[in-house]
Amino acid sequence: MPDDGVSGPGARPDMRASDRERDQVVEILQVAAGDGRLTAAELDERLDAALSARTAGDLAGLTADLPSEGMPPRARDLIRIDQRFGDVTRTGRWLVPRRMEIRLMFCDAKLDFTDALITHNTLHIDVDLRIGGNLTLLTRPGIVVDTDGLERSSGEIKVRPAAEADTPTALRVLLAGQSRGGDIVARPPRRKLSELLRRAPRQIGS
Repeated sequence: MPDDGVSGPGARPDMRASDRERDQVVEILQVAAGDGRLTAAELDERLDAALSARTAGDLAGLTADLPSEGMPPRARDLIRIDQRFGDVTRTGRWLVPRRMEIRLMFCDAKLDFTDALITHNTLHIDVDLRIGGNLTLLTRPGIVVDTDGLERSSGEIKVRPAAEADTPTALRVLLAGQSRGGDIVARPPRRKLSELLRRAPRQIGS
């Protein structure tokens, strides 16, 4: 990827950092934390340092021990899903946008965040759920779902927090709009039978 900022290769370390360059480093740090390369404490410490960095050298030191494959992809500002009948799924390592507009009728949509690539801390989702339009969010520790902005005339809203309540918030999902016949469910993914069997206590003498 070509260098488009002074904090890239060959940049003068004493050059003043721009807001864009600070934002880019924040994205690198968040992706690294999502990959397990940084602990929550390290992420918080480096984010504070990135936001207060004055020079390109200050920023470069925060990512010097992280992979240098290039900048993470830029998240899209908006993704629209307008679906009637059938199913819609976002799963695997998909790039979470900043905003989504979701309109469903006789259709199930699933947004699976368990392996999603998160490069910012807030996702705004504007929903319009009509008859038979159901939305499921699969979460992981650190993802918080807020449904206070929803208007519901029918259908159910169920939000089940992911385990590990002490995990720092990595993404806050803000749901707004209306549900006129569909259900909204936010929950962790169901455990596989093999995982449940490994966790089950063994009987004495077995």
